[in-house]
Amino acid sequence: METLFFLIVSVVAVISAILVITCKNPINSALSLIMTFFCLATYYVMLDAPFMAAVQVMVYAGAIMVLMVFTIMLLNIRVDASKTHSQKIVFGTIIGFFTLLNTVFVIVKSRAALPTGPYSGEILRKIGHTELVGKEIFTNFLLPFEVTSILLLVAIIGAVILAKKKI
Repeated sequence: METLFFLIVSVVAVISAILVITCKNPINSALSLIMTFFCLATYYVMLDAPFMAAVQVMVYAGAIMVLMVFTIMLLNIRVDASKTHSQKIVFGTIIGFFTLLNTVFVIVKSRAALPTGPYSGEILRKIGHTELVGKEIFTNFLLPFEVTSILLLVAIIGAVILAKKKI
C-alpha cells in the first residue's frame, strides 16, 4: 500500500514539475510549483519527518509561493505564446534526456545508505524532531543561524530602500 501511494505521489510530483517549465502562463507555473512542494512535503511525512513537512508547507508552499505569485501579478508579465524557438526546444530535450539517463544509471547502480549520525530512529521518536532541530540550531549551528538572520535583515532593508527611491 505504501509503495502504491509513493508511486501515485511520484507521478503527481513529476507531472507538476514538468508543468512548471512547460506552462506558458507564469501563474500556472507557480501553481504547479506549489503542487510540487506539497508532494515534497508528502515525502517528508512518508519518511517520518512531520516537522520538515510542516516547514515545507508553511515556508515554501505558503510564504515563498505567495510572494512569487504576488510578484508575477504586480509585474503583469505577458507571455507571447506564438513565439517558439524549435532549436531551444530540441536542445533542451536532448539535455533533459541525458540528465534522465544519468539519473536512472545512478539509481540502478547505487544502493541505499544506512542512516548515519548520533540520533537513531528510537531517539527521534522519543525526543521528537522539533526539539532535536531546535537544539542543533541553537547549540552547534548558532553562528550560521545568526549570520543568516542578519543577512535577511540587510536584504529587507535594501528592498525597502530600493522601493522608496521609486516612490
